Amino acid sequence: PMAKVSPFIMVSRQDASNRLQDVVRAEAAEEYIRRKKAEGLTGFNMMHVLMAAYVRTVSQRPGINRFLRGQRVYRRNGIEALIAVKKEMSLESPDTCIKIALAPTDTAQDVYEAFEKEIRDYREEPAGAFDSAAKAFNYIPALLMKFVVWLLKILDYLGWLPRFLTKLSPFHGSIFVTSMGSLGVPAIYHHLYDFGNLPIFLAFGTKRKTCEMRPDGSVEECHYIDYTITMDERICDGYYYASAIKMFKYYLRHPDLLDVPPETVVDDIY
Repeated sequence: PMAKVSPFIMVSRQDASNRLQDVVRAEAAEEYIRRKKAEGLTGFNMMHVLMAAYVRTVSQRPGINRFLRGQRVYRRNGIEALIAVKKEMSLESPDTCIKIALAPTDTAQDVYEAFEKEIRDYREEPAGAFDSAAKAFNYIPALLMKFVVWLLKILDYLGWLPRFLTKLSPFHGSIFVTSMGSLGVPAIYHHLYDFGNLPIFLAFGTKRKTCEMRPDGSVEECHYIDYTITMDERICDGYYYASAIKMFKYYLRHPDLLDVPPETVVDDIY
């Protein structure tokens, strides 16, 4: 009953956003990345490890992949991950969003190949489908644009948005991941969007090193990755979220488990 009532009280996603900052030891992931690159996955990096860990977590805790529409909670069929991409690392280079369709059974290599295909397709094409759609909206006069956005929000609330739009939309998906580390800055707390149904935003920063004292008095160099998560609390309760976050960190500390599909995939209750 509480879960059914709360979306009517916390109407906007900003009202229902919880923010978490956490850190994970990175040595196991670093070794895993080196091994994957040696196996031929030359572009394999921390983004792929984080995304593969998230996909595996969804396979066991599917509640974090739910979404709200019209003040009701729904189960999502499949996983749709979003990332922002620039054609080149320069101030003048345009950026865009790409969406990657994944499955709970995907391994780290499956995630890598899906990401690389989408990124390669975007960088090879002058304008992808997302850019073309965004460009079309630019031709709409400002006053009419306000009406168009209002209409889109109504259609989205009712679940009547055409699928071709939600497939392109950066506001509809399972998770948005941003690498602040590639920009050389710490992870930010990124807001969730009130439009669409995106329930989780994950940002991770640069790798950092610290020297820490062992119990025997010796000094150890430790590598860490800081990350932040912004979550829509209406899709599942705090106990469920905590269990999912612990599982997510476990896979980051034991990335070898991501090389094989999960033994079982848990079905959501919705």
